[in-house]
Amino acid sequence: MGIPAGAKVMGGFALAPMLSVRQGARAVEFYKSAFGAIEVFRIEAPDGAVVSRLSVEGAEFWVSDESPEHKNFSPESLGGGTVRMVLTVPDPDAMFAQAVGAGARVVVPVEENYGWRLGRVVDPFGHHWEIGRPLES
Repeated sequence: MGIPAGAKVMGGFALAPMLSVRQGARAVEFYKSAFGAIEVFRIEAPDGAVVSRLSVEGAEFWVSDESPEHKNFSPESLGGGTVRMVLTVPDPDAMFAQAVGAGARVVVPVEENYGWRLGRVVDPFGHHWEIGRPLES
């Protein structure tokens, strides 16, 4: 599918993951609730499939309905994902609790380990999110 028409990359290089999900519109609403994401771009197909660019305080990622015909599969179709998202935030405990309150499931509770305050959740669409921040040295 590539970068949708109308999407612009300003200032040179950018890297943002695109998460394939089932029920893309529902996923967008989950990420808004769980992480305070704002939607900066969206297109919808006549069948209801969604491609959306989201931003969490400037950290961007994309969400789209899976399209097996293009080899884009959701974790639900694959029986798990191959990537974990790492979301670095000032208050991991609060963001973790917000994600769980929105419907994410706890994988590892927030704790201090490896020089980070970090926990992991899995969202309702099968994507794993490590939410944390480095500890002060």
